[in-house]
Amino acid sequence: MTDYLQKNHQKQVVEVLEHVLADTFTVYFKTHAYHWNVEGPQFHSLHEMFEEQYREMWEAIDVIAERIRALGAYAPMNPAELMKPSDMKDAKKVIGGMDMAKDLAKDHKEISKHLADAIEKCSEVGDEGTTDMLIARQQFHDKAAWMLTATSK
Repeated sequence: MTDYLQKNHQKQVVEVLEHVLADTFTVYFKTHAYHWNVEGPQFHSLHEMFEEQYREMWEAIDVIAERIRALGAYAPMNPAELMKPSDMKDAKKVIGGMDMAKDLAKDHKEISKHLADAIEKCSEVGDEGTTDMLIARQQFHDKAAWMLTATSK
């Protein structure tokens, strides 16, 4: 536990991070699956964009999990534990490339909303380190949503 957080605040921040981690992993995997399965006239540009985005999220997953550890808690040890807090929807089937972009844009917008709540909670308890990390995450998701939305028009 960090010295500047009360134990109950540390627990609240860890719960927030576990949700962010689960949501990030869900969208990471969906983006990677879309990268593998995209087809059509926009194949190359979507394939490249999806790869750039899933690679960034993969790195973020590690940063988020390590922040959980820095706060004195354990990161999830199995997929079921990791995914439990997520309320994001998995991909169910292969869809067209533009629909993939629209679906991912929606997901990034949803994560950004979750992050806004998380930022507020972490800031309220004085965890500026986590707040700063979450602001960076929100900036990534906002940009990804914008790029995917612009691409799918």
